[in-house]
Amino acid sequence: MTTELAADVDVATIHATEIKRAERKERWLRRLPLLPALIFTIVVTQVPFVIALWISLNDWAFLTPNPIEFIGLDNFGPVFSNPRFRGAVLNTFYITFGTVFISTILGIGLAIALDKKFIGRSIVRTLLITPFLTMPVAASLIWRNSILDVRFGFVNFLLTSVGLEPFETGAHPLLTVIIFSIWQWTPFLMLILIAGLQSQSPSVLEAARVDGASNRAIFFQITIPHLRPYIELGALLSSIFLIQTFDAVDQLVGGAIGAQNIPFFVHQRAIGGAFQFGEASAFGVVVVIFSIILATFSLRVLSGLLDGEDTL
Repeated sequence: MTTELAADVDVATIHATEIKRAERKERWLRRLPLLPALIFTIVVTQVPFVIALWISLNDWAFLTPNPIEFIGLDNFGPVFSNPRFRGAVLNTFYITFGTVFISTILGIGLAIALDKKFIGRSIVRTLLITPFLTMPVAASLIWRNSILDVRFGFVNFLLTSVGLEPFETGAHPLLTVIIFSIWQWTPFLMLILIAGLQSQSPSVLEAARVDGASNRAIFFQITIPHLRPYIELGALLSSIFLIQTFDAVDQLVGGAIGAQNIPFFVHQRAIGGAFQFGEASAFGVVVVIFSIILATFSLRVLSGLLDGEDTL
């Protein structure tokens, strides 16, 4: 009896092992088509980061005849003591926060306007989306040469026509970048908020009107709470992209010190003129680490929004 029981246990164990092996093989077969994409992603993202990390540990100044020298973590010392880098961090915050805040308000207004039916709504919606679909470099050049140029710009033509002083991008570089970013990113938030408005339950709105609620009360007590996940989603996604703003700083205001953000600062320390590859790589590594922390936090919040749960 004991022998038969032991034999049954061995057969069950072997059967369970074969099942696990088959399941593992099936999982790998499902993942196999994704392997080329995974390898490509590692090659184009992780390999350059490892190279940048190695460069950050060396004293590599392209314009000096000194050979490349390994100096360890010495390049990371002046990262936060550099006043221009601290200024770039503040400018990045101003550009990101200012753009997201104002674009969200404008996006809500445009989404509410486009949620109503009127003749030509699809055409108006397409025109409003155009800024987000325009290449940033091309849009920056158009703004610099056709819209904000002191002599030929359309905006300054209007300002001088009513007796006001022309707007000079050189005098207000940071404000110029923020205004341009608002113009570019408001359509993105508008699209997300339109989707949120269209997902509202008509029966809830109708019940509120039957109960005598005013349009103001419906907006602040029903619509805004309903749009909160969409607002947070749009703010998180746009913030991740706005941190990487480079084209507007470079092309629109010519890299003015008052508007230099983190990407432009790192570019200047590397191939933008200083050619301090080791120091620039150290700045870049620090920025990547903080970006990973921000992206991880954003993904957790985003996952909670999509699941309808609060992960904070």
